Amino acid sequence: MNYPPKHHQDDDKNHMIEVIKTYPLATVISVKNNEPLITHLPLIYENKKLIGHIDIFNPQAKLLRDDNIITILFGGPQCYISPTVYSTTQLPTWNYIKVHLKGIVKAIESKEALKQSLITMTEFLEAPDHKYVLEPDNPRLDKNLNYIEMFEITITDWEGKFKLSQDKKPSDTKAAREELVRANQESIKQFLDKVF
Repeated sequence: MNYPPKHHQDDDKNHMIEVIKTYPLATVISVKNNEPLITHLPLIYENKKLIGHIDIFNPQAKLLRDDNIITILFGGPQCYISPTVYSTTQLPTWNYIKVHLKGIVKAIESKEALKQSLITMTEFLEAPDHKYVLEPDNPRLDKNLNYIEMFEITITDWEGKFKLSQDKKPSDTKAAREELVRANQESIKQFLDKVF
C-alpha cells in the first residue's frame, strides 16, 4: 500500500485541527454497559489535546475520567450537491466535512485549573471581537465551579472525512465549493425562520 508523503499527513491533520477550531461543538460518545452516552459540548484544541467541561449532573460526566476511551465527532459545513451545479454530467451527491477522533479521557480535579480553563475557553470563543471577558473575580463563576467538571482528552486516532467533489474536474470542484457556501448560508436562514 502506498502511503502519502509525511507533509500530506501533516496537511490532513492541520485541516482537521482547523475544523475543530472553527466548529468546536463536538459530539462526545462514551459507552457504558454497551449503551452509548452522547453529549454535545464545545471542546478546545490546546497543546495537542482537547479540553472540555461538563455539568456534574450529566450522566456522562462519570465516564469522562479514569482513562476511559471515548469517540469525538466534529462536523463542518455540508449540503446536497445537485448535478445542475456541475458543467459536466454527474449524479446527485452530498458534500460534507467531518472529523472522527478517538481518545483517552481524564478528569482534571483542580478548581483553579477549571476556572482558568473556563476563562480561556470564553476568550477563544469570543474571538476575534472579545465583546465579553469572563473575569476571574466574577462571583457567578466561583459559585458554579462546584457544578462543573473539567476533562482532558489525549487523541489516539484521527480520521478526516472531507467529501468535497475532489474527484471532479477543477471547474466542477470549484462550483461544488461555491454551492457549499451558498447552500449553507441560505439553509441556515430558512431553517431558523421555520423553527426559531
